[in-house]
Amino acid sequence: MAKKLRVGILFGGRSGEHEVSLLSAASILKAIDRTRFDVVPIGITKAGRWLGGEAAEELLLGRGAGEAISGALSVQAAESLAGREPQLLATPISAAIQPEPRSAMTAASSIRAHSLDVLFPVLHGTFGEDGTIQGLFELADIPYVGSGVLGSAAGMDKDAMKRLFMAAKLPIVKFKTILRSEWEKAPRKVIQQIEAALKYPVFVKPANLGSSVGISKVHDRAELAPALDEAAKYDRKLMIEAGVGGRKSKARELEVAVLGNDTPRASVVGEIIPGKEFYDYEDKYLSEGSKPVIPAKLTKAQVKQIQETAIAAFKACDLAGLARVDFLMEPDGKRRIFLNEVNTMPGFTQISMYPKLWGASGVGYTNLISELIELAQERHAEKKRTRYTREG
Repeated sequence: MAKKLRVGILFGGRSGEHEVSLLSAASILKAIDRTRFDVVPIGITKAGRWLGGEAAEELLLGRGAGEAISGALSVQAAESLAGREPQLLATPISAAIQPEPRSAMTAASSIRAHSLDVLFPVLHGTFGEDGTIQGLFELADIPYVGSGVLGSAAGMDKDAMKRLFMAAKLPIVKFKTILRSEWEKAPRKVIQQIEAALKYPVFVKPANLGSSVGISKVHDRAELAPALDEAAKYDRKLMIEAGVGGRKSKARELEVAVLGNDTPRASVVGEIIPGKEFYDYEDKYLSEGSKPVIPAKLTKAQVKQIQETAIAAFKACDLAGLARVDFLMEPDGKRRIFLNEVNTMPGFTQISMYPKLWGASGVGYTNLISELIELAQERHAEKKRTRYTREG
C-alpha cells in the first residue's frame, strides 16, 4: 500500500475573513480522501497565534466563531481529528509570527520539522492569500496548494491586478486608483479627479481586501466621500471603478473556476443573481439573498470568450492551482463582457461557487481537493528544477 501523504490544513488567520476560512476548512476536513491523506489541522487565531491538535480543533469547532462553524463539521469528522499531533507548531510558529525578535526562518524550520508533505492553506484575505504566508512556505521548501508569492500578491492587490490585465490586453472597465493620504490631504481635488475620469455610478473599493468588505456602489457625488472614507478604513490604496450597466440596470455577475498550473483549464460559467444591488459581504455570507445559476444562460460564443479570458487572466497574474475569475456583463445593448478580478483562494465550502462550478463540470468535491494537492506537488517538483547558484 502506498504511503499516505501528510497534509496540513491551515485555517483561520488574522484577516476579516477568519470565519469564512473556518467554514472552508471544515468542509475540506469532512470531505478529504482519508484513504490517501493523513490530515493535520493547523489553526491561526485572530491574534496570529498558531495552534495544533485539540487547540486547532476547538478553534475550528467554534471557539469565538459562532454556532455556524460548529454545525459545518460533523461530529464524526470532528472525532476523527481527535488525538492528532497535540499542539503542533503552537509555540515556535506563534513566536515567529507575533511581534517578537524572532526570524521567519524559525517558522519555516518548524514546519519542516513536523514532516508535512503538503500544506493546504485555506486562508482568505490579508495575511493568507496576499503572498505573505506563501513566502513562509517558500522558506520552508514545502509544497503548498495555490499560487506563489507573486500571483497571490497580484491577486490581492486590485490595482496591480488591473495593470497586469491591461498589459495582457484583457477587457476591463475604466478605473482610477488614489492613495488614502491623497484623499485625506486634498478631498476636493480627489473628487474632481474622479469625476473627470469616470461617470456615475462607480464602485469604490479598498485595493487590498476580499469578500466585498469595504465596497460601496456610488450613485452621485453625495455618496462618494462616505464611500471613500469607508474604503480607507481597510487599505492605503483606494480603487474607483466605472459601473457596468449604467444608473438604471445592473450588470450580470458571472464567475468561472480555473484549475491547473502551467496548462490550466476552465469550468462551466456560473452567474450570481444578487439579492441586493450588488453582491456584497452580507449577500455572500449573511442574508442568503443571492441566487447562483449554474450554468449561466449564455451563448456558446459568450461562454468560450469568458473561459478563454479567465485562463488568460490566470496566466497574466502567474497564478497556480486554483482561482475563481469574476466577470461583469452589460445587461442589455452590446452585452460587452468585462474581466473584473481573480480570487486566488475563493470560498471552499461544498456550497461555494468554486467547488459548485467544478461539480457542474464533472469534478466532485473530494476529487477536487485531491487534484489541488497533486497540483501543489507538481508545482513544487517543477520549482526544484531551478538552480539558485552557479555551478562550481
